[in-house]
Amino acid sequence: MTPASRTHLVLIPSYNTGPILVETVRAARACWSPVWVVVDGSTDGSDAPLDALAAADPGLRVLRLPRNAGKGAALLHGLEAAQAEGFTHALAMDADGQHPAGHIPALMAASMRRPEALVLGLPVFGPEAPALRVRGRRISNFWANLETLWAGLGDSLFGFRVYPVAPLVAVMRRTRWMRRYDFDAEAAVRLCWAGLPPMTIPVPVRYLSAAEGGVSHFRYGRDNLLLTGMHGRLMLGFLLRLPLLLARRARPRPPATVQG
Repeated sequence: MTPASRTHLVLIPSYNTGPILVETVRAARACWSPVWVVVDGSTDGSDAPLDALAAADPGLRVLRLPRNAGKGAALLHGLEAAQAEGFTHALAMDADGQHPAGHIPALMAASMRRPEALVLGLPVFGPEAPALRVRGRRISNFWANLETLWAGLGDSLFGFRVYPVAPLVAVMRRTRWMRRYDFDAEAAVRLCWAGLPPMTIPVPVRYLSAAEGGVSHFRYGRDNLLLTGMHGRLMLGFLLRLPLLLARRARPRPPATVQG
């Protein structure tokens, strides 16, 4: 078993993920300890096997929310619990099998080398990736990069990343947003505004078919409307911060990309 880290943990939020949840958790535990799963009000019973796994594995913990609150809310619940126990960094990982557990150590190592940084996975899409999703995310990525003056976010919607816990919790406590699908992009932008330097590491993305157990809660109209409103708010914040961002951009910066 992987020795348990006292500073870095993996957080996996899950809502009605189906049988793939257990596979994802086992894969994460094979690569890192500890791993915490935040069950976000699931009603499909997918979390039931986790109790037996956690009882036999001190590196696995299961947290539960009584009702579905959204990805960001589930992560905030886990982040606050982790902060209370002294953890300084958390790697967020989706429960649906898209994020490659084998890349967890590389992202964690990058975070340990530069603990002040926001370490972001940079998705490498395979041929099975839905073209509509791949093309559509370019719009949000354009706005996120503009809102940070091209600080080096890479892909703002890819949620496989290592967050410094204290800055993210502080940012989330100051807003009622960032609780659902808007979490990934807004967290990246606001942490850049807070002065965290971004680093990117290329990682492959796996889109599972329904036959393979793939589950998606993405709703094209609803979630794109949420992103549109989010970028409207962020653009206002960007204009207020523009002098600071321009001054920051004029300073020398270390390389933003780490080769995986």
